[in-house]
Amino acid sequence: MSIWKRHATVDDLNAFSQNTLSVALGIKITEIGERTLTATMPVMEATKQPMGFLHGGASAALAETLGSIAASLCTEDSNICFGLELNASHLKSKRSGEVTGVATPIRIGSSVQVWEIRITDETNELVCLSRLTVAVRKMS
Repeated sequence: MSIWKRHATVDDLNAFSQNTLSVALGIKITEIGERTLTATMPVMEATKQPMGFLHGGASAALAETLGSIAASLCTEDSNICFGLELNASHLKSKRSGEVTGVATPIRIGSSVQVWEIRITDETNELVCLSRLTVAVRKMS
């Protein structure tokens, strides 16, 4: 059974992200599952740190993007979601290719949500494990 309260397609979500950090980092939503939201991000100059490895901040941006969008899709149209806390454990370095993030809910509450975001490489090895806590507020 789907957890989503708002209807959106992958194309809708990618169009909604135009002119944002997501576009600058090459983040693309690729799948909306029954309980998961998935996106990819290339390992390119814009997502690397000066030593040539995937920047931890880029992984954190992918995690927060996925978790925030997923949280919003689990709320009524009159609500808006804001990240409260992000924890990211960077477990493997990456110099090229692409990473994939998958957001899965830990708790979907009416005022607070918690999401786990697993970021893996092309061989499905874990690159970053994140937990995002999100506040849900009425839009004013």
